[in-house]
This record gives sequence, C-alpha cells and structure tokens, in this order.
Amino acid sequence: MDNMNAVTLSVNGLDYRGWKKVSISAGIERQSRDFTLGVTWRWPGQDVEIPVRQGDFCEVRIGEDLVLTGWVFSTPISYDSKTVDRSVSGRSLTADLVDSSAVNKPGQWRGQSVQKIVQSLAEPYGVKVLSQVPETTQLGDHSIEPGETVFESIDRLLTLSRLLSTDDAQGRVVIIRPGSAGRAVDRLQLGENILTGSAELDFSGVFSEYRVTGQRSGSNTAFGVEASEVKSGVVDPRATRNRVLLIHESGQMTPDLAQARANWERGSRMGKALTLRYKVQGWRQSNGALWLANMVVRVVDPLIGIDRDMLISEIEYVLDDAGTVANIVVAPPDSFDPEPKDPHKARKLKKGGKADNLEYLIPADWKPSQ
Repeated sequence: MDNMNAVTLSVNGLDYRGWKKVSISAGIERQSRDFTLGVTWRWPGQDVEIPVRQGDFCEVRIGEDLVLTGWVFSTPISYDSKTVDRSVSGRSLTADLVDSSAVNKPGQWRGQSVQKIVQSLAEPYGVKVLSQVPETTQLGDHSIEPGETVFESIDRLLTLSRLLSTDDAQGRVVIIRPGSAGRAVDRLQLGENILTGSAELDFSGVFSEYRVTGQRSGSNTAFGVEASEVKSGVVDPRATRNRVLLIHESGQMTPDLAQARANWERGSRMGKALTLRYKVQGWRQSNGALWLANMVVRVVDPLIGIDRDMLISEIEYVLDDAGTVANIVVAPPDSFDPEPKDPHKARKLKKGGKADNLEYLIPADWKPSQ
C-alpha cells in the first residue's frame, strides 16, 4: 500500500503498520467511531506478538490524516495449525460516554445552554466538547434520569433542541451543523467511481401528518392549560394517503420546540426512506482528500433516478482481500437539519427540462445555513 493510504496505529509511543485487514467507521449519527486492524502470520516461527493491551490510548491515521483518537478495547486472536490471526480493535474517546453512566452531582441544571450542560456531563470522563453551532438559549432545566448513560442524557437534550452530535478525529464530542465538513470535490457517479449501489426506498415509516404534544412547568407567563397542553404539528404532502403519527415528547416542552420536533421528525423519516449506499474504489478523492462523513456530495445515479446534492452520513474505510474501498452512505441533507423550519412550505416543482425521479421527495439543492 502506498504511504498516502498506509494505516498506522500509534500506541505507547510506537507505530504499527502493515495491516492486511482494515475497517474504520464514522458517522454523523454515531457518537463513537471505531476501528479493527488485523494481520496474519504463518507458522512456524513467524508469529510476532503485538505489545498492545486493552485500555491503551491510541491514534489511528490514514497516511498523514488522523482519523481516530481513542482507546484499545480488544485484541482478539485466532489460529490453526498453519496461521495466526491477530487483531486490534478500539473506539473513540467518546466511547466512555456511550457506555458509562452519568454520575454528575447534583445532576440537575437550570438556566444553562445545551452546550454547557453537555460539557458538564462529559467532564467526569475527561472528554472535551466542541460546538459548531451558536450557543443555545438557556433551558428551563435538565436532570439526569436514574441509570442513564452520559450520551442518553445528552441525546435527550439534543433531541429536545433539535441538535446533532457526533465525535471527531481528536475524540471530542462535536455538536454539528449538517454539511460542516465541506463539499466533496468528486461526484458519486454511476459508471465512473461507483462500484456498487443499493437503496431500500422503504416509505413505511413516512406519515402524512406529525403531531407533537408535551408539557412544561408553569411560570408567571405560562400556566394552566398553556403549560400542561403544549402541542404542534406539521403535514407532509409527499405522503400519498392519510397516515397520522402522534408523538409525546418528554422534558420541558414549548410550542417552538414542539414545532421543531414535528418538522425534524418529518425530515428525518423521509431521509431514512431515501438513504442510499455506495461502494467506491479507494479512500480518497481525486485531489487526495479523504471521503469524510458530514460532507456534501453530488450524486448522479440514473438507475435510481437522482442527480442532486446529498450528505454523507456514514463512511467506512475497508481493506481486505478485495482491495481498498470506501463504503459511503448518503441521504438528503435536510433530513439532518436541526433548525425548526419548513423546507417544503413553498415547494414549486420545476416546469419542463429533465428532473430526477425523486424531485418531489427531496428539496431542491440544499445549502447549509451560514
């Protein structure tokens, strides 16, 4: 493998290369990226122990590009009379937040922004937080529920505020803006760089109307029915028949948050129905940059009937007996947009010309908000 794509595992001041099998995965809806690196030796006398132990701090690079900072979680080994297979697997620093319980004391926050609460929740485990979105207004309150993990508590916060979080190559929690990784230089184009493609196009989770209800504590300005019966909703004209979904939201709800949840639910469910999966040769684009999660990419696939911008929601770098490939998952960018807006309110289909088959289902070319 050339130096630009050589995978290096750095542990305890030593670098390990020469891996025969590689899998490194990341995604904007995943809170912890992971890796598995493997190598095979043949008997006799060629087996070399890898001095890496569970719990070791590690960094993984592709060429000079850092792609993961985390911990070694396992070092599996398998063997027979002819060969020995050794592997090293690990996850991002944020894995501790996914697995471990929220232990903050007293475990309750009042009048603080989402970003500050997330930082407080992550602090006991030494994980840093980076926000790519403006600091939110102060929340009424947030409390840890008994037995929940750190990320379960964070997820409740972000769900209510319609924000997204993931991790980055440095192992930090990142509150993200869809598309903030930039635009891909290359297209994903059938007949050029797409090796395989697939799409479920399953619309069983799409509804014609989304109704959100909830409650909030009373105050001097909001009390009685106004506080105890918060509700909002949105319709989706793209659904072909009457299908209503009722959602009861926990936590402190406001009319604006209820409307945001309804809009997000509609976009998210349509986005899942329109998720596409591709395999391309190599891990890098023509300019040498890696394909990255949260990158906007033009998808040209006449077999499915699409020619428009999509968002890379997941990426997996794979090396095996078949060579070096990238597994890329894309979806409509607006399905990840956390802002409480209605992108379909003033929809106007193009008149004349050649439109793709999914024009009515995906908003016209999306651009990330500034």
